[in-house]
Amino acid sequence: MKFTHDFLFGAASAAYQIEGAYKEDGKGVSNWDVFSKIKGKTLNGTNGDTAIDHYHGFKEDIRLMTEMGLESYRFSVSWTRIFPNDDGKVNEKGVAFYDSLINECLRYGIVPFVTLYHWDLPQYLEEKGGWRNKETVRQFAAFANICFESFGDWVKHWITFNEPVYFLRFGYITGAHPPGLKNDQKGFFEALHHVMTAHAEAVVLYKSKKQYGEIGFSHGFAPNYAASDSDSDKEAENHANHFETFMYLDPVFKGEYPEYCLKSLEERKLLFHISDEEASVIKRASEQNDFIGLNYYHPNAVVRVKDRKDAEIDYSREASTGQKRQFYYDGYYEIVKPEDKVYTKWGWEVSPEGLLDGIRMLRERYESDLKVYITENGLGDQDPVIEDEIMDVPRIKFIEKHLAAVKEGNLRGYNIKGYFAWSAIDLLSWLNGFEKQYGFIYVDHENGLKRKKKLSYYWYKEVIETRGENITEDFCHVK
Repeated sequence: MKFTHDFLFGAASAAYQIEGAYKEDGKGVSNWDVFSKIKGKTLNGTNGDTAIDHYHGFKEDIRLMTEMGLESYRFSVSWTRIFPNDDGKVNEKGVAFYDSLINECLRYGIVPFVTLYHWDLPQYLEEKGGWRNKETVRQFAAFANICFESFGDWVKHWITFNEPVYFLRFGYITGAHPPGLKNDQKGFFEALHHVMTAHAEAVVLYKSKKQYGEIGFSHGFAPNYAASDSDSDKEAENHANHFETFMYLDPVFKGEYPEYCLKSLEERKLLFHISDEEASVIKRASEQNDFIGLNYYHPNAVVRVKDRKDAEIDYSREASTGQKRQFYYDGYYEIVKPEDKVYTKWGWEVSPEGLLDGIRMLRERYESDLKVYITENGLGDQDPVIEDEIMDVPRIKFIEKHLAAVKEGNLRGYNIKGYFAWSAIDLLSWLNGFEKQYGFIYVDHENGLKRKKKLSYYWYKEVIETRGENITEDFCHVK
């Protein structure tokens, strides 16, 4: 079996992680421009001031993607390039940059898939309370509107937010991301509601313009499964999936938050206020949302630890990146690492079958024909260089297994319409600097950021050319 021709083979990136040029052509300051310069927040003090200088080198990067045969490129727009200051004035040079980037993609037949928000909030909004402040919702709508007006004639695939589950948890619970708050559970859930409202506002706005494209939401998808057959661990699975997935996707597809979560928050005195206007727009948007983007790297095995005294949050950078013991912040469950599983160097379980089980769970809860894009999947590694060649065989094996799962999913009738590898090119890993590599294209930081094709580059090129004809794996054991 081959992948159909309406299935998009793509790769992804994010503005802060690749662009650099953080002060050029009128760009304003983002929260990451500030946060990454706080001592100890990132590995070796790395930041995105230069990143891999995609801002100046995007034409070469798009050419390399073209030579690989890439069908779609998912990238994000830096909010502070469009609105650098808190005065509502559009930075035309910022608009021009993304216009040039989009046109370069279209010139070579690469479909632009644009994310509006990939974690880089204007610092002027962060200083006003960030996503805890309703003003940020209003300003996000203005930002989305300019993007739709400026690029909507050519861009027909939009993502509102990338992984709120992570930027909110790390921003308000572990302190590993801006605004760097620790265990601010009230602020966390208020911010979550404002993000979901902002998503809804953007969806309704986009649909009102009748630009005849599609718009959706990308979720950081780590399906949780009980580490044993015990009733208590099954309760942990249910609790974890409600708070880590259904809390974000129920508003998108059902137009309301799950009752299980609202009841729990009320008991903990953390229930946020939902105005009639907010409830209405969330409901309206749920009827217009076109797809779900799943950023899938691993599942989580969970055990219930409710009321255990040692169920304390680890606020270290290592815990936030999955390398150390992790508890959910209400003390209900712990993420464990069964010894019979395979893990990456960063402690993430390798489980392509977990993706299939996860999509099945979503189809059962939402729609049987739920449209899915795998908007991120890939292997973070330290790639071996042998005789000046980057021999990233583990990445090939990882992606091959997950593409086999995607193929199997479509054979079972799952409506998976595209796969975006993370990432197109080696980039800045938010907390791990340049030590953690993901790309098909290597960036030499010791040699003027020179680009070089990896072994995986040539492999993915062949996969695209053959529509994945040779990708096979037995998934009979998956439910």
